[in-house]
Amino acid sequence: MGFISKSHSPENKREKRLQNTTNRAFLYDLGGYLAIGVIIICAIISVFAYVIVPDNSVNANQMHLSIHSQSPGFEVKMMSIPSTKDKEVSSFYTSLLGNPDPAIQYPISSYEIGENGIWIEHYNFDSPGQREWFSTSSFGALTSASEIVDQHISNHKFLLGTDLFGRDVLSRLLVGTRISLSIGLISVFISLIIGIIIGSLGGFYGGNIDKAVMWVINVTWSIPTLLLVIAISVALGKGFWQVFIAVGLTMWVEVARIVRGQVMSIKNRQYVIATQVLGFSSFRTLFGHILPNAFGPLAVITASNFAAAILIESGLSFLGIGVQPPIPSWGTMIKDHYQFLVMGKPYLALIPGLAIMILVSSFMIVGNNLRDRYDPQKS
Repeated sequence: MGFISKSHSPENKREKRLQNTTNRAFLYDLGGYLAIGVIIICAIISVFAYVIVPDNSVNANQMHLSIHSQSPGFEVKMMSIPSTKDKEVSSFYTSLLGNPDPAIQYPISSYEIGENGIWIEHYNFDSPGQREWFSTSSFGALTSASEIVDQHISNHKFLLGTDLFGRDVLSRLLVGTRISLSIGLISVFISLIIGIIIGSLGGFYGGNIDKAVMWVINVTWSIPTLLLVIAISVALGKGFWQVFIAVGLTMWVEVARIVRGQVMSIKNRQYVIATQVLGFSSFRTLFGHILPNAFGPLAVITASNFAAAILIESGLSFLGIGVQPPIPSWGTMIKDHYQFLVMGKPYLALIPGLAIMILVSSFMIVGNNLRDRYDPQKS
């Protein structure tokens, strides 16, 4: 007498399929949570960058040419001399925008305490460094040379090494997070404002207005994005805010297309027709009853545009027409060090490239999750 094994029964196969589906959903949700976590961490770093970084000077721009291009984990003695300027800066200003008047730092190989000061030997990679004398008066209110060693000489470790100009790579990488998130936030805001207004007008009123809107969209769409951004950047000039505006003015087209399609689909529904029968104004109908129901697709395109804005800014900075030095940008960091890919120190270019990849991937994962969340076929 034949029998069906329990492991091959239809019920068991259905349970296995259900379990596999559940496992895939769990991994998918886990990826989304990790992506949101990465974005939140980057946002926190961008706000408190100058509190976290080892080099809290403005733009993390303290240069030490004697220790340029050092490997991650490089450690050296540093002697710091307090600034002699009388200008006082609040700690709140420093924590947000960096210290405009940081202490002067000298990488040193050795030091020798004198009677009224200290002799130091400047760090030099392949030969003895130059000796220089500093008196106690150079360090402010100190009364003895021994206090210089206790308060102004310490070991400094560069966790990610130093760049071509001897700047701390970790500090510039973390401060650069602010640039990437700022370009995404401001550019997406500009694109949403323009795209929603233009797309809403074309979709709601139709007719000649819609034809004019579609003509503008198609003409703008036909121009390569990077070429259009470069043209706008050249017209506005090089600078920090010019890049934000240039990127934002090229990303509204996709928003307008999405909004136009959603408005045309929603405006024929019964509850929208009811608002018109009740005498609601077009403005109230459009912004109070149509656009709120187009939130799902708008959220998806917003996440996608955020990722695209970060990539476009990095590309512009790599080409030299984006954010200008000494402002730290991940694209600029790659531009300054891409030649090291074949010179034995590829990490100088790979570290900012990896940061771009992680942040852009996080926004894309969030966008994919939002797309599936608002997909009517899965609801």
